This record gives sequence, C-alpha cells and structure tokens, in this order.
Amino acid sequence: MTFKHTFKAKLNWNSRQNQEESSKRFYSKTHQIKIEGKPVLDVSAAKAFKGDPELYNPEDLLLSSLVSCHMMSYLYVCSQNGIEVLEYSDNAEATLEVNPDGSGRFIEAKLYPKVKISSSDKIELALELHQKANELCFIANSCNFPVLHHAVCEAV
Repeated sequence: MTFKHTFKAKLNWNSRQNQEESSKRFYSKTHQIKIEGKPVLDVSAAKAFKGDPELYNPEDLLLSSLVSCHMMSYLYVCSQNGIEVLEYSDNAEATLEVNPDGSGRFIEAKLYPKVKISSSDKIELALELHQKANELCFIANSCNFPVLHHAVCEAV
C-alpha cells in the first residue's frame, strides 16, 4: 500500500521588488518562498545567472535537499541495523551542465558522508548502508541523474 503526502509552497515575486535591476534588460531573480508555519525563505538565482549571491538559489536548495534526505534515510537504516551513529557530516557537490540555448540540468551529485559510529565491528556494514539509504531516499528517487557516494566511516 502506498501513501501520498502533499507539500505546498507559495512563491511571491513582483517587478517592483528591485526596479533598479529590472531596468537593465533583465528581471530581478530575487523572490520569496513561503511554507505555512515556517520562516520565509529569500531566494535568488545563482550568481552565474545574475542572481544575488548572498541568497539561496534553486541549485543550492536541490543539493541541500538531497544531502539532508540521504542523511535522514541513512540514520533510519542504521537504526534498523543496530548501528549507533555519533556524528554525520557531508561536503556534497553537484554538477550542473548548461547548454548554449540556456537550458540545463544536473548531470551528477557526489555525496561525501563522514560518519562516526560507536562500534568498530560495524564499520563495513555502516558503509554498505549508504546504498540502502540511497534506495530509500525520497529526493534521490526523484532525481534523473546519478547520486554517487564516497563515504568514510570510523568508530570512536
């Protein structure tokens, strides 16, 4: 049996937000995303696409979603396998390919999870569980590009 969950986001933009920029033959990319009950998220395009480099951009948010979802899936599979995770960090990166016509897409994402667990006899299993976490990850399952894992694990 499958379950469906609906997520909602509201986007607000108008041309008067930054008239100085909009008069320069391109629109301001700055806008707000509102999700009920959560702080407003100020978003822009990436600097390379004439956005505000101090704000999050959709590419940042996609990679952040992927990294966050993988971690949560990983913590879940570790708990199912009796592995106590003490620390988890990641320095992920994703490659965006832009075509001459302005279209583009991510062609891959690389996750570099560093995990510290409590038991040295479970390091091998802890490393293997990244694959299972990837199979369960909602965001990874929604991507049409490979998500690669270069995991490191140590016991403390």
